[in-house]
Amino acid sequence: MKTINEISQKTTNIIKFSERYFIHLSNIFKKIEKRKFQILEKELLDLRKKNATLFVFGNGGGSATANTMANDLGFDVLKKTKKNTFKIISLNENNAVITAIANDTSYEDIFLNQLKIHFKKNDKILIFSASGNSENLVRAAKWVKKKRGKVLSILGFNGGKIKKLSNLCLLIKTEKGDYGPVEDIQLMTNHILAHWFQKNLK
Repeated sequence: MKTINEISQKTTNIIKFSERYFIHLSNIFKKIEKRKFQILEKELLDLRKKNATLFVFGNGGGSATANTMANDLGFDVLKKTKKNTFKIISLNENNAVITAIANDTSYEDIFLNQLKIHFKKNDKILIFSASGNSENLVRAAKWVKKKRGKVLSILGFNGGKIKKLSNLCLLIKTEKGDYGPVEDIQLMTNHILAHWFQKNLK
């Protein structure tokens, strides 16, 4: 499979590049195990039934998607269904807490230490990552596993270390370094779930 960089190097026209980019995304999406969407749906409905919390987080583009999902599966579902929504918290939202933890302990503990404060029985985590190898994400996943909590993930490349720690991994199979398409489909997955629940929780 080609990478976006390889496609861009062979394209001198931005219109053709945009067309090839969408084709590239489509080819990646075709290789995703679609049944994982159904399993992810059930995991979220289980949280809602138990009034438990989903903690979402990631680095870089994954952090932005985590913040977006906290809104889309929280307030947007509530606004459009008028029913009990999902309790979802992004661990990327509070800069004061993140920088305090990074300064006082280490950046590798910014998610772990927040989970130590807030994580309860029946709660789950959802990790957004391309490589699946970032130490701050791995530490959080290992801690949740020790607490017998569920680790959900949406990962790129080959899934890395977090794939092995996950109870459910939706893998976006891409070449190493192809960050853009991974982050695109992570955000699309959020929108698939959000629009699905906005319609089907009515």
